[in-house]
Amino acid sequence: MALWQRTGPAGSGELTAGAVALPARGQVLSAATPAGPLPPPETGARVRIVVSRTRAPRLVQDISDLIDTELVPLGSAGAKVAAVICGEADAYVHAGGFYEWDTAAPVAVARAAGCHASRIDGSPLAYNQVNLMMPDILVCRPALAGTLLQAIREIKEI
Repeated sequence: MALWQRTGPAGSGELTAGAVALPARGQVLSAATPAGPLPPPETGARVRIVVSRTRAPRLVQDISDLIDTELVPLGSAGAKVAAVICGEADAYVHAGGFYEWDTAAPVAVARAAGCHASRIDGSPLAYNQVNLMMPDILVCRPALAGTLLQAIREIKEI
């Protein structure tokens, strides 16, 4: 379950509130009550990227080949972003498209928790647009954003 709210005129795209329910955990993550600082990554561990349980996008497999990551299968977009927020994963990269309501609340919560959230080219995520399709997303620990964006640029040039 997700909730988000926007400010300003239609099309402004600014998220101001969001909550993501994780019923299996009996937990709700909210932008109003950030979880605190992101847990530190495990020293020397591979970067963990959450992917679909049934099909990891080619882009993520290519990133994994380039920077040797661990792909972690998980459910919905909200659950994947929650895994990053809670420190169970380091990043969520998706280039297969979805509707903006699939990521609006998770992104609001991730930003409140201090995560990086952008399009896979590094441009800002914009919500409440005329076209409701969101083509791609990157949510990660801030320290990984540069590495992942560079890997994506290198893959796209190949």
